[in-house]
Amino acid sequence: MADMLLIPGALFDQGSPPAALDWLMSQDQPLPRIWFADETPQRPVALAPYRIDRYPVTVARFRAFVQATGFRTDAEDRGFGLVYDEHGWIERSGVHWQEPGGPGTGSVAADNHPVVHMSWRDASAYAQWAGKRLPTEPEWEYAARGAEFRLWPWGDDWDDKRANTAELHATNGLTTLEAWQQWWQTVCRRDGPLPQTTAVGSFSPQGDSPFGCADMAGNVYEWTSTLSQLYDEATVCDPTVRKAMGTYRVIRGGSWMNLRYQVRCSERMHGDPLGWSSFAHGFRCAQDA
Repeated sequence: MADMLLIPGALFDQGSPPAALDWLMSQDQPLPRIWFADETPQRPVALAPYRIDRYPVTVARFRAFVQATGFRTDAEDRGFGLVYDEHGWIERSGVHWQEPGGPGTGSVAADNHPVVHMSWRDASAYAQWAGKRLPTEPEWEYAARGAEFRLWPWGDDWDDKRANTAELHATNGLTTLEAWQQWWQTVCRRDGPLPQTTAVGSFSPQGDSPFGCADMAGNVYEWTSTLSQLYDEATVCDPTVRKAMGTYRVIRGGSWMNLRYQVRCSERMHGDPLGWSSFAHGFRCAQDA
């Protein structure tokens, strides 16, 4: 239990208030308001006490699971994984959790980094082996921000030294999609499409949540157990987002490849649980208290 934190039971308002979306529309980000509509309206959620991992599951811990069970990930079984190169998402042969950029890209130096190329099935299998489970979406959000609404785990003022996001890696600052594309093209030409993860806890305690959870903004996207649903069926959201409802699973936290707007505590993403993964997807576990 040393690496798990006890989160007390609570009643809190999950999601974003209208003012948060107003703020997003005032920022230099390219997405329309309707894209973020699935974060609204806020809704009261009652949580029983639970435990959650302080850190995302690391490469070393996932390796221990594989050595104990012989488990093979979905990426290994299909023979390729998703990476983002200079031109966009591609399927690259030989990519999986041990070789995150392809053959020859594994390194023991990454043992304390979050494991990536994790599908929902991979994450669920590890959690079951460890005597845990994936957190629900409300559990994840509450552990990330606490009882009061806040944009990021530490508060409402952005600081690119508190989280592993694209802003951390770029030397000239990033605020626009065009700047992000230029930065990533430079990285790919130099290193290839390798994940830019950092060792778990690298931004503790300054980037931690009110409960002490680390890396809940950036580093890797994290799977939850929750089936994707709107908070209110009357919500008008982007058609692409609506197609995920009832089929996909909710993903939280954003990753190293995102800007500050996609690593907010209430930001929602949705992933196909049937084998889909990428070099930016990982997870952490939870447990009933």
